[in-house]
Amino acid sequence: MKESTIEKIEKSSNKYTNKNKKKQKMIKNKPQKNKKMSIWKKIVIIISTLFIIGLATILILFYGPIPTFREWWITTAMTTMSHKYLAELFFDEETINAVLAKNKIEETEQTTNTALIVINEEDNIDNTEYENEYEKQVLGKNLDKEMYNIYAEGENYRIIEISASKYSGYLAIIYDPSKIKVVTSKYIGSSGQYLTEMSEQNDAVIAINGGGFLDEDYRGNGSSPLGVTISNNKTISNNKYTSWGGLIGFDNQNKLVLGKLTLSKAKSMGIRDAVTFGPYLIVNGESSKVSGNGGWGTAPRTAIGQRKDGIVLFLVLDGRRITKPGASINDLIEIMENYGAINATNLDGGTSSAMTLNHKIINDPIDASGNRRTRHISTAFILTK
Repeated sequence: MKESTIEKIEKSSNKYTNKNKKKQKMIKNKPQKNKKMSIWKKIVIIISTLFIIGLATILILFYGPIPTFREWWITTAMTTMSHKYLAELFFDEETINAVLAKNKIEETEQTTNTALIVINEEDNIDNTEYENEYEKQVLGKNLDKEMYNIYAEGENYRIIEISASKYSGYLAIIYDPSKIKVVTSKYIGSSGQYLTEMSEQNDAVIAINGGGFLDEDYRGNGSSPLGVTISNNKTISNNKYTSWGGLIGFDNQNKLVLGKLTLSKAKSMGIRDAVTFGPYLIVNGESSKVSGNGGWGTAPRTAIGQRKDGIVLFLVLDGRRITKPGASINDLIEIMENYGAINATNLDGGTSSAMTLNHKIINDPIDASGNRRTRHISTAFILTK
C-alpha cells in the first residue's frame, strides 16, 4: 500500500527532528569536555603558580638582602650532629664561615670559684620576702600550683613548666645537690642507651641527658663520650676535647664546677662526677657574651646550673615545631639568670634533650625528621632517691 503524501511529510519531519536532536546532543556534550579540560588546566596553573611562589620565597629567604632567616638556617644546621648537610646543601663554605663568625658566643675563661657557693644544709624552701616571681617559684612554700606553673613536687625537688613564644619545657629545681650524680650507658664503649633506661637502672627520681659524644659520619650511637667523664669518682673517659665549654662536674662539696680542666686537675679538685660539653653560659656570675644568635641557632636544649645557695637547676626545652622552633643560647642564659644561677652551662641538645620523672619522659622530644623520639646517649645527670 502506497504511503500517503501526509505520511511521507511526517516521516521526513521525524527524520529531520531526530537528526537535529542528535546534532544538539553532540553540541551539548562538546562544551562539557572542554569544561573538564578547563578544570585540569586550572589545577595545573594553580600548582605551577604555588611552586613558583614557593621557589621564589626560598630563594629570597636564603639569598635575599635580609640575612635573618639565612643566618638562623645555617647556625641551626651547623650545630646539629647529623644535619650539617642542610646548610652545606645551599651555601658554600665561605658563606657558612662568614655567618658563624658573625653569630658567636664569647665564653669567659674563668673556672668556677667554689667559695662563692654556700650550700644551705637546712630546708632550702623558705617562706620569706622574695626579690621576684622567679625566686618565689624556687623558694616559696605552699604555692598555688596552677598560678606558679608547678608540674610536680617531691621531697628534694620541684618541677615547673617553662613556656615562651619560641619554646616550652621544664625546669627541675633540686634542693639537695649531694643527691645529683652522673651515670653512663652500661654499654659504654659499644653503645649508648635511652635516658629512660639509664634512669630506671639507677633508680633515679629525675634524669636529664648529659654531655656530648662522638658522632663520626653522623652515625654516633652514644658509645663514646666527649672529653673527661667521671661517675662516682671513677674515670669513664679521658678523650681530647677542644671545643666550646669543657668540664662540667660536681666536687666532693657538691658544688658545680665549670672549667677547661684536664683529668688530673679535675681529680686534684675533688671532682666526683663530671661530663664534658658547652658552651658555658654563666661562670662565677658572669654571663657569656653573645653576638647575633650565638652561632647555635634555635633547637631543643638542655642546661644545668647552680645558684649561690647550692640549689641546682635542670632545664630542658623543646623545639622543632613550626610555631616553637626552640631556644637560642641567649634564651638559656636569660632563664638561668632569672632563676639565680651563678654557674650554668649548655648540655647536649637536639634529639638528645629529655627529662624523666620516675623513669618517664615528661617533655616532648622531636628528632630532626619530625618523629617523637629521643636517641641513645652516653651520659646523664640524675637525682637519686
